[in-house]
Amino acid sequence: MPATASETIEVTPTRTDRLRLALILGALSAIGPLSIDMYLPALPKLTHDLSAGASLVQLTLTACLVGLAVGQVVAGPLSDTWGRRRPLLAGVTLYALASLLCAVAPNVPTLIALRLVQGAAGAAAIVIARAVVRDLYDGPEAARFFSLLMLVNGVAPVAAPVVGGQLLRATSWRGVFVLITVIGALMVAATWAGLRETLPPGARHTGGPGSTLRTFAGLFADRVFVGYALSGGLAFAAMFAYISGSPFVVQDIYGLSPQDFSLIFAVNALGIVAAGQVSGRLAGRVPLRTLLAAGLCMSLAGGVALAVAIGTGLGLPGVLPALFLVVAAVGLIMPSSTALALTGRPPAVAGSASALLGLGQFVIGGAAAPLVGVAGSHTAVPMGVVIAALTAAAFLTYLALSRGHRPIG
Repeated sequence: MPATASETIEVTPTRTDRLRLALILGALSAIGPLSIDMYLPALPKLTHDLSAGASLVQLTLTACLVGLAVGQVVAGPLSDTWGRRRPLLAGVTLYALASLLCAVAPNVPTLIALRLVQGAAGAAAIVIARAVVRDLYDGPEAARFFSLLMLVNGVAPVAAPVVGGQLLRATSWRGVFVLITVIGALMVAATWAGLRETLPPGARHTGGPGSTLRTFAGLFADRVFVGYALSGGLAFAAMFAYISGSPFVVQDIYGLSPQDFSLIFAVNALGIVAAGQVSGRLAGRVPLRTLLAAGLCMSLAGGVALAVAIGTGLGLPGVLPALFLVVAAVGLIMPSSTALALTGRPPAVAGSASALLGLGQFVIGGAAAPLVGVAGSHTAVPMGVVIAALTAAAFLTYLALSRGHRPIG
């Protein structure tokens, strides 16, 4: 399908283009943490207001994660066929509308359904942002740009829970979704005005759904691609287990306020940003596999330390440093695992490859999120066990599957 006048191809970015791309793609990539982190401090109040159990309310998080996963599988291949810009604009627009409907949800089942739609729509932003980077960069340069995106979108997990916690002083959880709606509308405007097409018509995928399925099958059959996707996805899921369980653990078990929790969450998010910048500076000088292995070791150390701290009753002095390691390690893991998985892939399948990366992250994360609440909101043991198991699985998957030369193309 030919590009329109508003889709002028821009495939050789200047320094100004790079800055604009980083700001816009970083903001779009932040839709995940924006959708999840801002309302985390409100989970206990939402549970009370809608007269629901903690595990049921945590399904609102799971629904968003499932939507983020499934939506990427749809939006990624569409962007390979139609170009990046149009599917992106459609997704972000629907995201803003779904966020507004979440604000007026009358009960938890309705909110769960709307969160599924919200996640599926927002997924277009996440998967296409990664594909745009692959359109323009490869190898260590791609890893550096992904690290730059983490600096930009790192503002979301730092600011979102703090803003959400402060909003709760003046409004309810519904007000949080109103603010998310406004931010979504601003993203639509920024995308429309500032992001041009990066996939020329001649480079687009033209084989139809059957060819897309064959592309997916080829990626699934690539052992090394699966190794990078799963190791990154499992480590990412450990962070989601923390996201789902920590509001109840910190507030209900250790007695801190929503505002205290939001500050703790912000510190951990800053750890992601700092580790991401270390990754960006070292990419090209240190092999990406080495950076990935270091991040997975850091995550595993945090997972084991967390299980020990909870099991021995060390309290917050033991729990918080362990959680920091688990969360900050994501800043090393994700740029390296993403760049390694996408390097050498032709642009025509970059959206599909990006979609499978996102699928692994959010499906595993969505499955892990409710597990941390299976024993209620008054014990931290499930959270510790789930996080420790996921970090161990991520490390073992990396060792078992990612060795060897990955075929290109």
